[in-house]
Amino acid sequence: MKNQETATEKRPTSNLNYEVSDKPGILTSVLLGFQNILTAFSGIIAVPLIIAGIAGSGVADTAYMVSAALLASGISSIIQSRGFGPKKFRVGVGLPTVMGTDFGFVPPANTVINTMGGGLPGYFGASILGAVLEFILSFFVKPLMKIFTPVVTGTVITLMGMSMMPVAFDWVGGGFGNPNYGDPKFVAVAMIVFIVILLLNRYAKGMLNTAAVMIGIVVGYLISIPMGLVDFSQVAGASWVQLPQIARFGIDFNPKFVVPFIAGYLVTVIETVGVMETLGEVTGSKLTENDIVAGVRGDAVSSFVSPFLGSGPAQTFSQNVGLIPLTKCASKFVAVVTGVLLILMSLFPKFSTIVSIMPSAVLGGAGILMFGTVAVSGIKTLSKVKFTNRNLLIIASSIGIGLGVTFRPDVVAKLPGILSSLFGSGISAGTIVALVLSLILKDDSTEPEVN
Repeated sequence: MKNQETATEKRPTSNLNYEVSDKPGILTSVLLGFQNILTAFSGIIAVPLIIAGIAGSGVADTAYMVSAALLASGISSIIQSRGFGPKKFRVGVGLPTVMGTDFGFVPPANTVINTMGGGLPGYFGASILGAVLEFILSFFVKPLMKIFTPVVTGTVITLMGMSMMPVAFDWVGGGFGNPNYGDPKFVAVAMIVFIVILLLNRYAKGMLNTAAVMIGIVVGYLISIPMGLVDFSQVAGASWVQLPQIARFGIDFNPKFVVPFIAGYLVTVIETVGVMETLGEVTGSKLTENDIVAGVRGDAVSSFVSPFLGSGPAQTFSQNVGLIPLTKCASKFVAVVTGVLLILMSLFPKFSTIVSIMPSAVLGGAGILMFGTVAVSGIKTLSKVKFTNRNLLIIASSIGIGLGVTFRPDVVAKLPGILSSLFGSGISAGTIVALVLSLILKDDSTEPEVN
């Protein structure tokens, strides 16, 4: 195993302390794994809580769905980070990723559970059938990759970081829907976390630098306790052990239920390609078309397995992609350890509850830097692009529309059919615009740069 000093000495030109193939010591890996978990935890448990509320589930079923989401996230993260199978049919990109259920699947879930009367069995059945569709779509990703030129890739990565910033500031404010949203206590906690991470990342060395985000989050958590922002009564009410059950809620494979999920899986494919491109950028990996396809397959296989465990469709979390350049750790071994820790946490609800009651403002302070770092990675890619009139139009249009949808999603909510889903996410809307414009606007290599 390589330690941090050895890895850095061998690669003096690298900005990473741990590269993709490096294996830090087990204690270091566990520490960095928990850093990944703290970053992703609220995203992992938020969707099952919402789905349980939509379905009118009781306390016991809700608790199980949260545990199932952690279990599915752990298994999915290992699949995507490790990568399995022969080269041409590989499943998983083999880069450090953390997986979880995306909010984009909540609207179709509500349609299936309530409007169509499918309940949770219909929701899980539709998720599995949709995963089969995504797996089929993975074989058509290569033609899409041909138009992911540097101008498109750089724009998508930049947009990905920018469009996540409202999420970070919702966290800073205490969480969307919080009756005390914007309370100065929340803002103060977030700023303390932000400053701690900033100073450690800039001036600390060794593990203090690599684990800057986790240290900042722990400091924010501890500060929140005397401020009365942490309710430990929920820990007392949690079970000690929760074992997984296959198809606990039943599964209904009625084909009509998959229709609302089609658009969600199309969006997932588009966004996953963008996330894979971003992963390649921040880890310093040159990804081939086969690697991108393997990443989409990783999402599809994970989304197929997760519903059997009681969780929803899986997707790679962009917030953890933003963690990589900030902590300078791109080790896929650490990501696999993260998956193992998530699996263990799913078995012990009391422990996972301690993390789940962390005020969202704590994560908000870290989110500002994480998502800002992703945006900067995109800007670095765009800095290598020739700024012709064509390229400026592509960048301006996709970022403008992407951010517009992010800030005002209601504008596209009433679009007919599948269009409302495809353009309902700022990332997918901006990506689609960039891809379409790169196809229809003629690329003239002799065109001069715009002054």
